[in-house]
Amino acid sequence: MASVQFRARRAAEPAKPEPEHEKEAEQVEEPAAHAPPTHHPGHHNYDHMKNKFMNEIGHLPLPMWAVGAIVVVVLVLVGCCTFCLFKKCFGKKKKTKKVRERKAGRRRKADNEGGGEGGDKEEGDKKEGEGEEKEQEKLGKLEFSLDYNFTDAQLIVGILQAQDLAAMDMGGTSDPYVKVYLLPDKKKKHETKVQRKNLCPVFNETFIFKIPYTELGGKILVLQVFDFDRFSKHDVIGEIKIPMNSVDLGQPMQCWRDLENSEKEEAEKLGDVCISLRYVPTAGKLTINIMEAKNLKKMDVGGLSDPFVKIVLQHNGKRIKKKKTTVKKNTLNPYFNESFSFEIPFEQIQKVQVVITVYDYDKLGSNDAIGKTFMGYGATGVGLKHWSEMLANPRRPVAQWHVLCPEEEVDAALKVPPR
Repeated sequence: MASVQFRARRAAEPAKPEPEHEKEAEQVEEPAAHAPPTHHPGHHNYDHMKNKFMNEIGHLPLPMWAVGAIVVVVLVLVGCCTFCLFKKCFGKKKKTKKVRERKAGRRRKADNEGGGEGGDKEEGDKKEGEGEEKEQEKLGKLEFSLDYNFTDAQLIVGILQAQDLAAMDMGGTSDPYVKVYLLPDKKKKHETKVQRKNLCPVFNETFIFKIPYTELGGKILVLQVFDFDRFSKHDVIGEIKIPMNSVDLGQPMQCWRDLENSEKEEAEKLGDVCISLRYVPTAGKLTINIMEAKNLKKMDVGGLSDPFVKIVLQHNGKRIKKKKTTVKKNTLNPYFNESFSFEIPFEQIQKVQVVITVYDYDKLGSNDAIGKTFMGYGATGVGLKHWSEMLANPRRPVAQWHVLCPEEEVDAALKVPPR
């Protein structure tokens, strides 16, 4: 009975609670045993995007080398665009020699007009003047000789050589030649041969002006150094002006002088001439018709001229034939309408030059050239266009107006072989 009562009492007692720290340990161990491994969210996103990108590439219809080539091209284009933008925004272009000289001339002219406006401006003018002198030194220098033959009344001018000439062409060189004439009449002009791509050319050429000694004192000898340009107007590199009343011609002289800036003169208008060309390939016949001229330069004292036209036919630089029109008296707008025929085989027509010179007839002295032009081999501009139209239209006369140019410019263009 006693044991039965003890068991009944124990069954009726509530169960004793376990220690709290044991429960907590079990709770901590339980999630630790079953919790999944943790992942960093950023690393998970990178792997996800990488897998997605590789899957997309794998599904492309292009091979991997093609994709790589496209990427390289895109990178090159982006690099080129960036370089161009950088150069346009930050790159500074250096001014060419011609621009610097032109601006120097303008500054000099402005200084002469506005001199005396204050002490500060005078100081600035002096600084600018010093800069201009430095630029002038870069034009180069010329060696020449002068002598006078009293027996024959001849002024003898020798052009010997030049040194350190300014580079006028893009390649850093020049094609210099020297023009020699007397002011103020400028009737007779001489010029040297063109020295191709040379900043220290040697000329060694002599020119003679027949002029009485009594008239020589009122003249100014001009030596102009030009840069020859086949496709545009020749540029003046520099010049030397020598008043003849300041030179002792009792004995020959030879000296060096620095070139000075030349003020650009407005181009003198010499007139225009209308010419018709006709070529028959089967017969090998070239017909040149000198039709008329207009607005010719006044050459006589009375304000008129006695013009006539001379035609020279050249092949490979050698004269073949020459002919001339009749003289038209006292007119600046002569009408000729005279035709001349030349026998030229078709295989030679490509190397032919037709040189047209308009002269002023003079009974007492030599005839003065008013202006000149040429067509054919080596011609440019209107001369080339007219010749090409004639060859493109066989048996048909093709007429064209030509602007007359100074004789020395055309002669220089004829001496230089075509490029």
